[in-house]
Amino acid sequence: MSEHVDTHLQELRRGTVVLACLQLLRTPGYGYALLEQLEQRGFATDANTLYPLLRRLEKQGFLTSEWNTEDTRPRKFYATSADGLRLADTLCREWTSLSAAIASLPTEPRPSADHPGPSEEH
Repeated sequence: MSEHVDTHLQELRRGTVVLACLQLLRTPGYGYALLEQLEQRGFATDANTLYPLLRRLEKQGFLTSEWNTEDTRPRKFYATSADGLRLADTLCREWTSLSAAIASLPTEPRPSADHPGPSEEH
């Protein structure tokens, strides 16, 4: 695909990754496992995008975190906060509304001037 198409696809996907993280982290998880879950569900994201996003959502109060030091390697576990759950619910409702609005858009080409549409017939 062209560079322009890739840019638009990236913009379209950006907000969906936020919603996907909030939904997946209803069950606490750490970054690498979250990357794998996102990819399995079709939200391909790289670590350079995900970790800053997690920090930003935590700073905004939509995620909480705590370190698990019981394993050999300490891991920071994230979980969706109460505010994050409310945000996820709002984003889901908006996504459903936008999906319906997009589905209502025409997908067929407009009739040309030579071939008037039903409302333009004489």
